[in-house]
Amino acid sequence: MHVPDGFINAPVSVAAGVVAAAAVAVSLRGARRELDERTAPLAGLVAAFIFAVQMLNFPVAAGTSGHLLGGALAAILVGPYTGVLCVSVVLLMQGILFADGGLTALGVNVTVMGVVTVVVAYAIFRGLLGLLPPTRRSVTAAAFTGALLSVPAAAAAFTLVYAVGGTTEVPIGKVFTAMVGVHVLIGIGEAAITAATVGAVIAVRPDLVHGARGLTAPLKLRVGGALVDAPAAAAAPAAAGAGSTKKVWVTGLVTALVLAGFVSFYASANPDGLEKVAADKGIDEKVEEHAAANSPLADYSVKDVDDARLSGGLAGVIGVGVTVVAGTGIFWAVRRRRTEDLTATSTAASTPVSAG
Repeated sequence: MHVPDGFINAPVSVAAGVVAAAAVAVSLRGARRELDERTAPLAGLVAAFIFAVQMLNFPVAAGTSGHLLGGALAAILVGPYTGVLCVSVVLLMQGILFADGGLTALGVNVTVMGVVTVVVAYAIFRGLLGLLPPTRRSVTAAAFTGALLSVPAAAAAFTLVYAVGGTTEVPIGKVFTAMVGVHVLIGIGEAAITAATVGAVIAVRPDLVHGARGLTAPLKLRVGGALVDAPAAAAAPAAAGAGSTKKVWVTGLVTALVLAGFVSFYASANPDGLEKVAADKGIDEKVEEHAAANSPLADYSVKDVDDARLSGGLAGVIGVGVTVVAGTGIFWAVRRRRTEDLTATSTAASTPVSAG
């Protein structure tokens, strides 16, 4: 659903840019409360994973494909504020390096693909968790539902933006029906990927899933053929062993590299939901050439590498590498700022007040 340059007029693009900048600023502050020494590197990995999976277009209808948006996945794994930042980092890398998503439309893309998906998905996720039993299965089910509904919500948000600032005269009602209809189907794929990923992380490290915090599964011991809760003294060593994130980080990075560098070659070549609707309804009549069209990585291929499989694979690997480095650097900086704030608050609180 990457909106290219030329779909939305300049005033609305600027307004969307202001909204996106405000959302990122708020998210930078909110992420300080979400990130700690374990989740800061995980957030960079989540951004890289979203980048990789977005290269895997899957068929959803005749001549149409879809791909992960990632807002729901990021929000549930690392928190809603950090989730907005993750998607924003991905969109920035895609726009600058790969000519995917217009640069003048960056604000629209961050607002629609980042803010809307995160807000809708996380609100639904939290609402369902309040109704369901506090179990890991409930987290996965709530993640599925939140992700499923976040995609047509983003499609509806784009239609609203186009109704206000679209550059061509098209029947908005028909655009809305087409956009929401195809993105409901794409939402099913989004939900399946999100639920599978969240479920996989919960299975090995539930303490790393932001949306699963507060859910505790007591350690079980088999006594006389029956499972009973372990005493606190026995459970403590198991909890202490959950500290390192290295294995999860390495596994996630390798998975992202394999998906982007190899599996992406087999992705559907059909246009995605927005591209298909734009072509059918005439939205793309005034589309503009991307400012980074001459980038050596434009269209997810490496310039001057003739072999399509090698070119696309190298571009994917480079994209994952750049995204994980940029994302991890940003999130560590946010984490360090939180540490500095806590230190300053602690120092101020411990300084005696003069009675003079």
